[in-house]
Amino acid sequence: MAPRRILVTGAGGFVAGHLMPLLAARHPHAEIVAMGGQGAAIDLADGPAVAGFVADVAPDACIHLAAISGVPAATGAPDAAWQVNLMGTLALARALHAARPDAVLLFASSAEIYGRSFAAGHPLDEAALPAPMNTYAATKAAADLALGAMAATGLRVVRLRPFNHTGPGQAPSFVVPAFARQVARIAAGLQEPRLQVGALDPLRDFLDVRDVCAAYAACLARAGSLAPGTILNLASGTPRRIGDILAALLDLAGVEAEISTGAALLRRAEIPTASGNAAAARAALGWTPQIAWDQTLADVLADWRWRVANGE
Repeated sequence: MAPRRILVTGAGGFVAGHLMPLLAARHPHAEIVAMGGQGAAIDLADGPAVAGFVADVAPDACIHLAAISGVPAATGAPDAAWQVNLMGTLALARALHAARPDAVLLFASSAEIYGRSFAAGHPLDEAALPAPMNTYAATKAAADLALGAMAATGLRVVRLRPFNHTGPGQAPSFVVPAFARQVARIAAGLQEPRLQVGALDPLRDFLDVRDVCAAYAACLARAGSLAPGTILNLASGTPRRIGDILAALLDLAGVEAEISTGAALLRRAEIPTASGNAAAARAALGWTPQIAWDQTLADVLADWRWRVANGE
């Protein structure tokens, strides 16, 4: 049965900016309730407030995007990351299970939780063990595992583990928009032709955010056929060298620049290669990435050219 009321947390974030219009198009008769952004300002760390809000909304489905997102943000505010990413997630899950036990919860976990398991040297599937290497990954892994345990007591949860995703609208605290912003500023004559970068040799599995949102929408549509606690990787299966992404953006912009490494941009523990196997998502959701990587990069660069022209 199609959901009549869909709750989206983290509604002011990057992913939600692409997901909310997609949900509205796919579910024109559903009410989409936003939590965060321009929606309800509920503090996930406030358990009673979360419980009251969820009881009032009484959603049929919830897509939980809200988080202290990314490694640097969580590293810089570890207490907040644990409070939001773990305790806030548990508060939401408990509230949903109490108020609407038949509702489905789609949890945006992260492939970052695999951490040291990437040392296996091949694309990881859902059987790989979580082995987080930073605060962000640890908080997400803890929430992911806790929700899996709650599934055994009846919580209708699906855990989605997307690999790196980017696209128009992403903050420059992430690697692709960080590159694109600098390239756009150089092209506009607002920055010397010199880029500050972190490690360029690691290989990462990148997706377009619009493909990730398509997977969330497909999961919502097929939630009735997915067992509680289901885990699905979202990945392209193609690892890309970070330095090659930078080179492609420079080429797209017709820019030449000196490249320098910033010590503050380097991670203490860096995974050489991280890629995923999304065969389970293909089988369960009929999902595969559709947007060409060159198109993703062109769209990110165009977005940053517009943002730089408008003062960002």
